[in-house]
Amino acid sequence: MMFTKILIANRGEIACRVIRTARRMGIATVAVYSDADHEHGAPLHVRMADEAVPIGGRDAATGREPYLLASRILEAAKATGAEAIHPGYGFLSENPDFVEAVEKAGLVFIGPSAKSIRAMGLKDAAKALMEEAGVPVVPGYHGDNQDAGFLAQEAERIGYPVLIKVRAGGGGKGMRKVDDPKEFVASLEGAMREGEASFGDGRVLIEKYITSPRHIEVQVFGDNHGNAVHLFERDCSLQRRHQKVIEEAPAPGMTEEMREAMTSAAVTATRTINYSGAGTIEFIVDGSRGLRPDGFWFMEMNTRLQVEHPVTEEVTGIDLVEWQLRVAAGEAIPLKQDEIRLSGHAFEARLYAEDVPKGFLPAIGTLEYLRFANHARIETGVEQGDRISPYYDPMIAKVISTGKDRGEALEMLHAALRHSHVAGTVTNKAFLSALCRHEGFAAGEVDTGLIARDLDTLLAMPDRSQEAAVIAGVYQFQKPATSHKGEPLDALANFTLWGDASLPVYLEHGGIRHSLMLSLSDDGQYSCRTLTAASPAAWTLDGVSISDDGTHIGLVSNGKECAADIAEWPGHVAVFMADETFEFTLPDLLQGAGDEATSADSLIAPMPGLVKKLTASAGQEVAKGDPLIVLEAMKMEHTLSAPRDGVLAAVNVSEGDQVVDGTVLIALAAEGAAEDEAGNAGAAA
Repeated sequence: MMFTKILIANRGEIACRVIRTARRMGIATVAVYSDADHEHGAPLHVRMADEAVPIGGRDAATGREPYLLASRILEAAKATGAEAIHPGYGFLSENPDFVEAVEKAGLVFIGPSAKSIRAMGLKDAAKALMEEAGVPVVPGYHGDNQDAGFLAQEAERIGYPVLIKVRAGGGGKGMRKVDDPKEFVASLEGAMREGEASFGDGRVLIEKYITSPRHIEVQVFGDNHGNAVHLFERDCSLQRRHQKVIEEAPAPGMTEEMREAMTSAAVTATRTINYSGAGTIEFIVDGSRGLRPDGFWFMEMNTRLQVEHPVTEEVTGIDLVEWQLRVAAGEAIPLKQDEIRLSGHAFEARLYAEDVPKGFLPAIGTLEYLRFANHARIETGVEQGDRISPYYDPMIAKVISTGKDRGEALEMLHAALRHSHVAGTVTNKAFLSALCRHEGFAAGEVDTGLIARDLDTLLAMPDRSQEAAVIAGVYQFQKPATSHKGEPLDALANFTLWGDASLPVYLEHGGIRHSLMLSLSDDGQYSCRTLTAASPAAWTLDGVSISDDGTHIGLVSNGKECAADIAEWPGHVAVFMADETFEFTLPDLLQGAGDEATSADSLIAPMPGLVKKLTASAGQEVAKGDPLIVLEAMKMEHTLSAPRDGVLAAVNVSEGDQVVDGTVLIALAAEGAAEDEAGNAGAAA
């Protein structure tokens, strides 16, 4: 019998996703939320659910995240009368001990059995099991010996480049590609630390790194009646730092022969462990000579719903969450294998709050403005006004497009990104759009190294900030009276009784001040000129039009048509031009700028994080590029290095400190200071 009430042991977009299907099926939902989630008001998944239960903050004794504390989740389920628990992905979704605790409490776990999770939960054991079942496996070392010297020898035996992977890992965490034997030990230590922090298990395996790899996975489904099917494949090759960026279904270049071989292997793997529920069999594929049946190997199985599951739903017309609920309630899989059809093509892009030029560093901020394209499927866990916090994954939304073929679907994805606007935090939107325009990707020529290989090209964009500043300036000069929310006379700021109307406009973007003088002549002709001597320019502006609601502006600048969407909030205006977003602050001209530490004389935290490792001390001589601090953010480690040669004047943090974005972590002595001091000492002697 179908459940009447379920608890969702997760947060964000996946919790919202499960709630939507449950609501459609008439099932009541219970949300849980942490103190961190509720820091700035109730999150979206709480607002959507029928009930919500707080699960507090981190455990005082262990420091464990509340979403990882099974006892709190079970207490919430019992208190609300939930009959089953949906784990989403991440957190406890692949924890067999949690599954057993759920069942011991008399509840149903909406997912596979603890036995199946254990069989596939550790990558080394899973590979051995798959090899035994006849599923092809990547060459490597999957044993128990974790001695660094022994593992280094195994890496030499396998042959560089190699991939270090924590055996309990996922999401790119605890994974390092090593090209040079000299880098092996440091990479091993970093992977082990990340594995321990993210999964409580720092043990690793070593694999041969395929030089032209593609990441293709097969969606599988099993039930408790002996049935197992596949729902075709997804290509997840477009990655950075082993984390997926854009996924698609089906895989480009897939042949029927290859599909038959891969899906058969995936179903064999599913049957081998008597799997029930949604799962994914991930394969590494050698793409150097096209897709062929002898060129793929088992990597791992994800015993849960995947982040990228919507692309499979779009090309099969199947609601995978509904299938999860039905199978967990004891029903058989709704369709037989020959009834599952593949139709069209779908893409999913992960829209993150992250600073791409700074190395994809996670970002935080309040979503002052948030609008998504209305012609795409959007999976999100936030709304306008919500805050992206430093405590969890900085995903804003998954943008999903569908078309009759790959070309149309990619075109639709690009359009959906272009018409999705985020202000209040930096995002990877422009980067995702650049990927949509990448010739190789558009042609289906994709492998996991594409982004790293072409990163400079993907980040190279013409500087349009001055053009955006002109648009923002014109908007400030001539925005509709309805957009003024201050004093009544604010709307008359550019009004004159005679002569030309002129208004100076000051805007700041990316640390650069744009000083503009906007004018409107008696005959309705706009003009603009910069007041900054360093970059003098002048524009003749024709045909300026602003929508009645003040959210769109169009004009002709020096004969070129320009159009942009606009958003504003106190002290800020955002200009959305094609694929880019320009957020301008309206500076307080009476406030001094103040002195700031320069990047050459200090090491500044580029994001909020935990000081995981510190190899610096005051008085220490360093060379440019020396690693000084390992900062952990969102369970990923980021190494910060000396910005120049010199002597460390001050180290302001210790291991274990939590720091905010912009914290001066280390200060270097002014250049020449060390020599002067040494000279003075010599003179005194």
